[in-house]
Parts: sequence; C-alpha cells; structure tokens
Amino acid sequence: MSLLIKNGEIITADSRYSADIHCEGETITRIDRNLTAPAGTEVIDATGKYVFPGFIDPHVHIYLPFMGTFSKDTYETGSKAALVGGTTTLIEMCCPARADDTLKGFELWISQAVGKSACDFTFHMGVTKFNEQTETQLREIVRRGISSFKIFLAYKGAFGIDDTELYRTLKLAKELGVVVTAHCENETLVAERSKELLAAGKTDPGQHHESRPPAVEAEGVHHLMTFAELTGAATYIVHLSCKEALDQAVAARQRGVRVGIETLIQYLVLDKTYAEKPDFEGAKYVMSPPLRDARNQSVLWHGLRDGLIQTVATDHAPFDFQKQKPMGKDDFTKIPNGIPSLEERVNLLYTYGVKTGKIDLHTLVSVASTQVAKQFDLFPRKGAIQPGADADLVVFDPHYRGTISAKTQAMNVDYSAFEGWPLEGRASVVTVRGQVAARDGKFTGTLGRGQFLKRKPSHF
Repeated sequence: MSLLIKNGEIITADSRYSADIHCEGETITRIDRNLTAPAGTEVIDATGKYVFPGFIDPHVHIYLPFMGTFSKDTYETGSKAALVGGTTTLIEMCCPARADDTLKGFELWISQAVGKSACDFTFHMGVTKFNEQTETQLREIVRRGISSFKIFLAYKGAFGIDDTELYRTLKLAKELGVVVTAHCENETLVAERSKELLAAGKTDPGQHHESRPPAVEAEGVHHLMTFAELTGAATYIVHLSCKEALDQAVAARQRGVRVGIETLIQYLVLDKTYAEKPDFEGAKYVMSPPLRDARNQSVLWHGLRDGLIQTVATDHAPFDFQKQKPMGKDDFTKIPNGIPSLEERVNLLYTYGVKTGKIDLHTLVSVASTQVAKQFDLFPRKGAIQPGADADLVVFDPHYRGTISAKTQAMNVDYSAFEGWPLEGRASVVTVRGQVAARDGKFTGTLGRGQFLKRKPSHF
C-alpha cells in the first residue's frame, strides 16, 4: 500500500517548503515536487494546508489507578482521541504503586495497550521504590526497550520515593544511559500545608493551589537538580508550571546539569482562577502542580520560544466531573487530579500560540514532536519528515474554524476544560505508519495497529 500527499507546505522544526511526500509501506520513501502516483496509490490533496510530522505526547496517563478510582480512558478511546488531535505517538507513565512488583507493573501497563491502541506508544517506567530486586527488574525493563524512568518527589506513601532511593535511581540511570523524568514538588510541604488548610476548614478546590504554591514546586526542582548534579544523570522535569521552578532548572542547566523541561498546554492557556470557580466547578481544573497565576503564562510561552523549555505535553488524566471529582467534595486532597487535554493539545497550541504570535510554526513542531523524539530516543524514526522515517504525518487545515465541546470529543470523559473555546485550525488527515487514521475530526484508523516502540538509551 502506498500513499502520496500532494501540494502541501511541509513544516518541520527547522525548515519550510512545498513538496509532495510519497510513502511506501510504513515509511516515507521520497520527497520532491510533482511526484506521480503509482497505480493503487491513495492520493491526498494538501493544497493550502500544512504537513507536519506526527505529534508526540511525552506525558499521558491512559491506564491509571489513582486515589481510589481509575482514569476513564482506555487505549481504545485514548488512542482515538490522540489521533483525532494529530498525536500519533503516546508516551505513557507506567506508575505501579509503591507496594506493587515493578516488573509485573510494567507488564500490566503494556498489556493495556498491545492489541488495543490505534497509535504507537511507549512508556516511562515508574520507579516508586528502590531495592535490590527493583534494580534487577529495572535493568530487565531497559533491556525490553524502555529508556526513561519516572520518579515522584510527591505523593508520599503512594508513588513518592525517599532521598536514598532518589540517589540510587539516578546512579542506575547514569550507568544505563536512561533519562529520569521527575514530578518535582516537596512532598513534606504539601502534606503539612494540606493538613493545616483542612484543619482551618478550607476544603474547596481552590485550596489545592495553596497547599502547593510555586515555592513548593521550585524547591522540588532544586532538590532534584542537586542530586542530578552529583550523580551526572540526565533528567527531565515534567509538567513545569511556573517561573520559580523554571529559574531553578535554568540555573542548574547553566551549571552543567543535564535537564530537559516540559510544560503543559493547560499551564499555557488556563490559570488558577479556573480552579477557584464556585459550586465545586473548580474541581474540573484540579491537577498537580496546580494551575498558576496568569503572569506565568508569558514566562512559559517565552521559554518555549527561546528554547529554555523543550516540550509541551498534557499529563492527560481523565476523571469524570459528575462521578469521580466529587470524591473530594469536602476535602480538596481527595479530588482526583487531572485536566483531560490529549485531544486538544495541538489545536490549542496552534490557535492560542501560533495564531497569536507567541510561537511560530517551527516551534510548534519542535515542542510537540521533534524535541520529544530526540529527548526519548525516537528520532529520526519519529518527529521527522525525511526518507526512512515512519510515515506519521499530519495534514493540518489552517482555515478550519470550530468550537471545542465535550459533546463531540473522543476522550471518554464527561466534560471539557475548554468548553466553548473557538479553534482556528485542526488536523484534516492524520496518518500512522502510512495508513490514514483520522479525517476531519473523526477516527478512521484500526484499533490494535499501534506498535510498542522499543527504545535504546543514548544519554550517556
């Protein structure tokens, strides 16, 4: 089966030109002007449209047992939502609880995706404890094709690790060439401040921010950077939300610490007033780290534009507003954390980033695709438009006009954090390894066709 995309304007992280793209089987085979289609070729006319490399979300939760409940998406629904929004590869956080067996946890997570996902996928392996058995199992998991770990400096007693475990995890990662991705908040400060707020009768969703203000996140980043500097490990800060945390990471980078930085689409377009909405409406917007003061948005946009921040993710964690968020009706610490955004990341980046002049098209591709692929050992198979790369392509229509609504979304959750927001542009055709998987906001692909992407560490 061959595919020819004609007359599009190809946009990569560092180039822009008009050409046709021919794909044979699962890969790109030729890029040139005025290509002709062999018999039996599917031809897509991309006149007046951009052609991007498939987008990669470096931080999602599809299968997630959390706070006594489960996230709502499965790989059937989650991969459909990803593809409709132009995301062709997911990197999921595999997060076994501290009491769980590490290797069995990995096998459980991968079993949720294999034979079910319509898009390609891989994992960050959660390290929620560290002992001799864990070390042996982590080595085995790396041999099986995982090149990144995930650690939590929060969620004490559930996912969080102590400083001895942190040091030993980073030492192992340095030895293996693995990147350590990290949730950076000081768990003791969060726990103590939460107790104080609840004791004072401050229980509403808006108090979640007060339990973990910017200084708590900045301290978590500083803590990680100290350990990374002393071990030499390559690190990656997930969901960075504020100037204070960014300052700590950039200062460490200037000292020679190897650190990548990720922010989220939510922090770029939402602020903490959403979580302060009355009548428990704010629970829709509770996540960790929390939404910040609006002043942080320009800092983060500038960080993307200037290369201080490498990637934009979603931390997609869908929990229903009607039945799951109310677990924390009288106690903000019990609200399941997450603002579902998997389907809308690229559309929001384009509409509220590119169209408003905050970033350009090259930055869009860089932070939502190419830099992710480079950071996590997928480049140039993913994140590139060149012969030999996987034929993951997004034909993007900049002339589309529409509105976000939970009624039309593919994500399996009962609300949208962006209900009624206008969009200017969306993916019109999305391909995964040479096959069309979405057209004009509708999934048209094949469930189960997604592949587990084995990665080899390269971060020595």
